Amino acid sequence: MLVVGVGGLGCPAALALARAGAGTLTLADDDVVDVTNLHRQILFSDADVGEDKLEAAGRALNGAGTPSRIELVRTRLLPENARALVRSADIVIEGADNFATKFLAADACHLERKPVIHGSAVRFSATVFAVSGAGNPCYRCLFEDLPPGDAQPNCAEAGVLGPVVGLAGALMADLALRLLAGDAGACGNIHTYDGLTDRLRAVEVRPRASCPLCGAEPTILNTDESRYIGTSCAA
Repeated sequence: MLVVGVGGLGCPAALALARAGAGTLTLADDDVVDVTNLHRQILFSDADVGEDKLEAAGRALNGAGTPSRIELVRTRLLPENARALVRSADIVIEGADNFATKFLAADACHLERKPVIHGSAVRFSATVFAVSGAGNPCYRCLFEDLPPGDAQPNCAEAGVLGPVVGLAGALMADLALRLLAGDAGACGNIHTYDGLTDRLRAVEVRPRASCPLCGAEPTILNTDESRYIGTSCAA
């Protein structure tokens, strides 16, 4: 499995998958641990602040006695490497904190026919959406294209609660394990959690016939750099 972004979503998802013995777990990130990460990125401690995030995460996962093999790839998900990265995985866990990376992961996974589990969280709200390798529906059935750069604040700007991202990360791992076990029913529903009411609900996403990625006449045939702006992987 490939975990894109070792942040508030990637940390709990990676820990759960590694402890479950989910084969080889590849972590992709290029950031360092910041003190503002600690309330939600559960693989890190005060001693890790300022250290390479991948090294700290690998040490924490191996130290937890996980049966999984941990591999570290020091990079962001970028248009020039996205397809090669997802091609090597059976399932992709996408925990980025920006739309550019989410759309890039969605496109690369569909083009390589790899299932992907998208996660996001801000303030008291979280969403998780698992997509099959064939799409129908896919991420672009929900969100056709990138919104304007200032349309949606990221977690650093809006704030995020540790328990909310922890729950979302655990749900991402649960869906990944279901996919690993061959449960096709894991895909196609968007799961939303409201931390103010403690309500978790799942709503079926309908395929969009005009979807540019998985529709009847797709127009997205490659991960062209001009389609993505400001890619990064954080969370």
